[in-house]
Amino acid sequence: MRMHKPLSLLGLALVALALLWQRHAATPRPADVQVYSATRASPTAGNRNLPSYLPPQAVETLALIANDGPFPHHQDGVVFGNYESLLPKEPRGYYHEYTVETPGAHNRGARRIITGGTPPVVYYYTDDHYRSFRRFTWQP
Repeated sequence: MRMHKPLSLLGLALVALALLWQRHAATPRPADVQVYSATRASPTAGNRNLPSYLPPQAVETLALIANDGPFPHHQDGVVFGNYESLLPKEPRGYYHEYTVETPGAHNRGARRIITGGTPPVVYYYTDDHYRSFRRFTWQP
C-alpha cells in the first residue's frame, strides 16, 4: 500500500506534537518547586542573608518592591497569572511580577521576582521566564 505524501507529513506532524506534549507534561509542578529561605534586614545592608542564586540586581528589585516603586518597567507590579501552575494555586490577583534587570539585555530579559500576597508574604525567583521558580523569604 502506497502512502500519499500529505498523509506522511501529517503523521510526522502528529509524532512531533506528541513529543512536545510529553515534554510539556514533564514540567515540574508545585511540589517540585525548590524552596530556599533567607531573611533580610534592609535593602542596602548587603545580600549575605539572601540565597546565593539571586543576582545582585534582585536586591535592587526587592528594595523597589519594599518601597512600592518607582519601577523601571510599566509591567512591574502587574498580576502574575500563574498559568503554568508551577506555584501554589491562589485566587487571581494574589501573585505579582517584577523585573530583575539583566545586564546587557535589550528588553526585560527572563529574570523575575514573583510576590504572593498584599503586602507580600512569599517570594519566588525565576531566571528562565517562568519555566521554574525558587522560593525564598525576605523581610524588608
